[in-house]
Amino acid sequence: MIVGKVTGSIVSTRKMDNLIGNKFMIVEPVGVMNGEAKQLVAIDNIGAGIGEYVLVAQGSAARIGCGMPEAPVDAAIVGIVDDIGKLR
Repeated sequence: MIVGKVTGSIVSTRKMDNLIGNKFMIVEPVGVMNGEAKQLVAIDNIGAGIGEYVLVAQGSAARIGCGMPEAPVDAAIVGIVDDIGKLR
């Protein structure tokens, strides 16, 4: 799981049926957590907004975390961070 900042949203009018009705956000991992990825797209069933810090699950944990075990989801926002502390 990583912590990131929501920097924007993605609009996709054509997608697989099991993704219809879902919101997608652009997340930029913070500080030491950015690794190879500068940004990633995460499904958002929590209702995060641009500028908020979020917890992002990746891989199979993302599919389980967003309640869509059969969907092609690789990253999911699973929480909104209240206090980021020293991670910046």
